[in-house]
Amino acid sequence: MEIGFEYESDPCDHPWIRSMSQSLKRSLFVVGGLLGLVVLVAVTSRVLVDVDAYKSRLEAAASDALGMTVRIGGRLGIEFFPGVRVTLEDVHIRSRGSDVFSAEEARMKIALLPLLHKEVRIRTIALKGPMISIERDQDGRFNFEKTEKPPGALQALDLTNVSVVDGTLRYANRQSGRGFDAGGCLLHAHRLRLSGGESTGLGKHLSVAADFSCREIRTRDFTASDLAVSVQGEGGVLHLKSVTMRIFGGHGSGSARVDLSAAIPHVHVDYALSRFRIEELLTALLPKKVAEGSMDLSVSLSIQGKTAHELKQTAEGEALLRGDNLVLEGRDLDREIARVASSQNFNLVDVGAVFFAGPLGLAVTKGYNFANLFAGKGRGGRSRIGTFVSGWKVERGVAQAKDVALATNKNRIALKGGLDFVNDEFADVIVAVIDARGCATMRQRIRGPFQKPVVEKPNVLKSVAGPALKLLKQTREVLRGGSCDVFYAGSVAPPQ
Repeated sequence: MEIGFEYESDPCDHPWIRSMSQSLKRSLFVVGGLLGLVVLVAVTSRVLVDVDAYKSRLEAAASDALGMTVRIGGRLGIEFFPGVRVTLEDVHIRSRGSDVFSAEEARMKIALLPLLHKEVRIRTIALKGPMISIERDQDGRFNFEKTEKPPGALQALDLTNVSVVDGTLRYANRQSGRGFDAGGCLLHAHRLRLSGGESTGLGKHLSVAADFSCREIRTRDFTASDLAVSVQGEGGVLHLKSVTMRIFGGHGSGSARVDLSAAIPHVHVDYALSRFRIEELLTALLPKKVAEGSMDLSVSLSIQGKTAHELKQTAEGEALLRGDNLVLEGRDLDREIARVASSQNFNLVDVGAVFFAGPLGLAVTKGYNFANLFAGKGRGGRSRIGTFVSGWKVERGVAQAKDVALATNKNRIALKGGLDFVNDEFADVIVAVIDARGCATMRQRIRGPFQKPVVEKPNVLKSVAGPALKLLKQTREVLRGGSCDVFYAGSVAPPQ
């Protein structure tokens, strides 16, 4: 290409004019060259370049870098406009004989200029149908860990956009037998940066802004749906905002702060679950419906540490479970309490198990014969529970009953004591039937480990005969100025 100019008169042949015309000439050459390049790229970019011959080299290089086996089952292609884009189809990353990652399609946009210096800088990543499978074996090692962990600096990463469509995340812990499957997941990360530096303290190098959602999450005990969360993080501190989901028929919402900047991770969670169904929660314990009604749950909890034991030791916070107009199937508590004088079959701790199945999780009841609560000789009928409250204060991994009670049509039952999650044992737990003044008429103690508790025999302190005789005795005690040690003075009022 050649571009020239002719001048009609010599006066224009001034040094300044000559300089300007030479600059203009060079500029036109550059513009012309760029236009030619654009035309060339515009033509060639319409065809996806077939570079399948280089797949084996790419697979080998990626396998060596990750310490795992990388395979590209489908097409590998490159586009040059707009920008350099690489497309991988049917990608698999395997470790120890199974897939750690797979995707139907992976698209990456790569910065052009660094390629001239033999540097690959990925700007955007789009994944279609990815599946991530994380496993922790009996020795505590993850399936993506390398046999040898070479020291060295972290590679810098600066992504302006990461998107995931129809993703699946699976986690299995072979030590605890726990895990979950999450499906129908979407991710849109507006920013994902990892600054280079020491390989220790990964959280301090992370900066992220993303929205994440999953259609469904399944565990062994429950199923949640419509999970959504917004994540903002800088300097190793992650803020999880607007965390919402549907679980047990209710709507959950909350937030969390995860601090990974220090040597010991710290997590604080605020969560509320409104109008969930108690029958769906108890399905994890019993196959048949044993209770019915809606409840509200709120939890505020802080934990820190690297191991499960450390997390339990440092747990601090509060939890509250509350419900009104509930129905307990298979037990007529009022009838059983009225017969307690002639029979010792009634077990207060059975009723207390309902409290343990509250906001502190179902772990406490695993060692207890929970099914005994709704089966056995003399059982049957149903109980209406007007008010149910299960409030706990957690300090150093021990949950102390703050306000734990229920009211049936004729009786109130309350609980005192603690649940020691550090040592997995009951801490002097007492369940009692209480009168209108909050005094115990019958009580029973439970102690020992969660898995094998020691349940003492019920201790009848006062007659629990019919309501008329009970009222007569209470009136007599008031006239005599009688007093008692108040067992319960919480929010659950005596039945009318």
